[in-house]
This record gives sequence, structure tokens and C-alpha cells, in this order.
Amino acid sequence: MNLAPRELLRRMFDAAINAAQPKHCIPPHLPSLPRGRMLVTGAGKASAAMAQAVEDHWSGALSGLVVTRYGYGVPCKRIEIVEAAHPVPDAAGIHTAQRILKLVHGLTADDLVLCLISGGGSSLLASPLEGLTLDDKQAVNRALLKSGASISEMNCVRRHLSAIKGGRLAVACHPAKVVTLLISDVPGDNPMDVASGPTVPDTTTCADALAIIKRYGIDVPSKVLDILETGRGETVKPGDPRIAGIDTRMIATPQMALEAAAKVASDAGIPAFILGDSIEGEARDVGKVMAGMALQVALRGQPFRAPCVLLSGGETTVTVRGNGRGGRNVEFLLSLAVALDGHDGIHAAAGDTDGVDGLEEIAGAYLGPDSLARAWAKGINPKDSLANNDGHGFFSALGDSIVTGPTLTNVNDFRAILITEQAIDPARSEG
Repeated sequence: MNLAPRELLRRMFDAAINAAQPKHCIPPHLPSLPRGRMLVTGAGKASAAMAQAVEDHWSGALSGLVVTRYGYGVPCKRIEIVEAAHPVPDAAGIHTAQRILKLVHGLTADDLVLCLISGGGSSLLASPLEGLTLDDKQAVNRALLKSGASISEMNCVRRHLSAIKGGRLAVACHPAKVVTLLISDVPGDNPMDVASGPTVPDTTTCADALAIIKRYGIDVPSKVLDILETGRGETVKPGDPRIAGIDTRMIATPQMALEAAAKVASDAGIPAFILGDSIEGEARDVGKVMAGMALQVALRGQPFRAPCVLLSGGETTVTVRGNGRGGRNVEFLLSLAVALDGHDGIHAAAGDTDGVDGLEEIAGAYLGPDSLARAWAKGINPKDSLANNDGHGFFSALGDSIVTGPTLTNVNDFRAILITEQAIDPARSEG
């Protein structure tokens, strides 16, 4: 290996982010010029950068409106960029969603709507169903985020409480042609889960959303329960003639990002193995499992021999029980650290490719063989930090946080475990 472990891990993370940059992904997927108007809409953490890439490579006239996260706006000349709150919606997001619905009203079959959708759009493109308020939407989102529900489960509930998600934006565009360009941040790359699917049909139901709320014991306003129990929140289903012929294109995915990171490792002389691009579950549980795999490599040379890198992506969850500063990637890393217990030759990095893990402007963190020892020297008990969901507090105190600033994209979580040394198996050495 010709790079220090920390430098190699950071280069891999940067490569994963770069692979999903809209300036690279948008141009090959732009549609043909329409006979009528070209209107651009969109929502997500990457939507402003996507809009800029469209402007840079579109030869005809266009106009439009997209909404992105605060701090993620970029200069555009013909497409209006609005910033709103994430992960809990605010008034700016609701107002912009309502403006987008008005913007697409009255289009013709000669017109084209280009929808730019990326992760984060569920919060940013918020339009409560009739009878619900912003306060209701905020209460539901906060409860979902703390519940431990998976992203697909959370988005199922969100779709059935929205006037714009679950295919409703596509219906509002009818009879115009709709082309949706997606940057996926969800395990499995299911289009209906990216920003809760504003332009794609929904195969889930109000009954499914209600079951999720009951399964996790989520406390929601009574009016929310009424919408789901009566079926008033039902979404647009496959086969609806108003969405026939919609063109949906996945232009960047977690798998593409992991492959870019794997190439960086390979170029540095380290074999990289992608364990999965859609791993879900409690972050601390995934940390324990990954620790077991890393130790098997280090101690037994199975299923791979060191040196090597184990890569994975997806979106884990955190059931919040403490009051620390946390996010799912640092929770994973802290759990990994406790399970590895300072084993020599194992390094790791994990981060959210959007640059924000949890609620803080911190993408993730590094983990080294000496991390636990350095924490103890500062009087920090790693197990107590994990119990308090205080991953950011733990790694910030060590100076091991990864801060990228707005990345202008989002292909979900990045996890890399670097095993640099093959330990000697005592049982084999004795033989």
C-alpha cells in the first residue's frame, strides 16, 4: 500500500461522492427537444446542481423551479432555485411545492416536464393533504426519524400524507410528457422511495402506512390516523392512464459510487470487495456484524486475505434513546470500534455522501486501531457514548470527524473497512 490508511479512506470517500456529481451524470440522459415548452422541476439535495447541469447542456429554451436543502443552492440563470429545510419540512418547502403544482397546471401534450429528483426530496417537497398542516407534517417526520423505521417505511407513510408525492406530481403534469432523472439514495434503488416518488406510481397503500405507524408505536395526530384509516390518502397506482408513458431514468446509484471507491483502492494496490449497496438495519447492529467480518479477515484470512478493503452502502437506521449528537454513520463506526476493541491493522471510515450525517454538518468520521485508547485517555467511555447516541461527540473529541461541506449530491451511506495486516493464527502456527 502506497498511501497512509486515513488518506486512502478519504480518497475513496471523495471518489464515491464525485461519481455521483450531476455534472457527470446529467448530460447523457437529457431528453430530446419537445415541440412545446420545456419545464424543469425537482427536489432533493442534488436538485440545484442537477438544474445547473441541465442549463449548461440544454440547447433550447427552458424555465423551471426546484427546491434543495439550505446551503445546497448553486447559481442558475433560467431555473429558479429555492432552499428549504431537511430532514424536517418547513414553510419554504411547502410554499415551493405548491408553486410547482401551479407551475405544471395547464400543460399540453406537446410540453415536456423534466423532473430532477434526489435524496432529501421527501422533506424538501412537502405539500400536506387537505386537512393537514405544516405542524402535522413536522410532528410525523420527527416521530418517524426517531422510530427506527427503514427509509422505505418512512417514505410509505410520507407518500400517503402528501398532495404531491406518490405519483401526484406526475398526474398534475398530465397530459405533458414527464421525464424523471433520479439520483438514488435508497437501498434497492426503488424509484418510488427516492424523495417518496412524486412522479412514479406507488404500489403501497394507506393500510401499509397505517401498519407501519402501529408497528413502531409512532405517535401521530388523530387527523393523520383518520386519513389513513379512511383511505383518503391513497396514492397514484400502476396502470393509471394519467401516468402512462412516463420516462424514469436512474442516473446515479450507490453501487456506482462504491465501484468508484473500489477503483481508488485497487489503484493503490489494495483489493476492494463490495459487500452490498443496500444494507439496512440498526446502525449499531450493522457495526457489530461488520466487525465480525473484519476480524475474520484479519485473523483467519477468510473470506478474503489482508490487505483488503470491505465496502458497503445503503441506509441504516438509529432508534434514538439517548440525547447525544449522532448520526447513523458515526453510530455504525462507534459500534464497530467497540466490537473491534482496538484490534491492530483495522481502520475504517463511514459517512453520508450528502455531507450531513444526522442533523449536523458533519459527513462522518474515521476510525483507527488507536481510537478507543485515545478516547479513554480523554476520559470518554466508548460504550457510554454509544448508549447515548453520541457518535459525533465521540469522534469530534478525537479530531476524527469528516467534514466535506455541501457535496451537492446524495447516494446514501459510504462505509469502508481497511484491513492492512494479516494476523498470525496461533492454531496454525503451532502446527
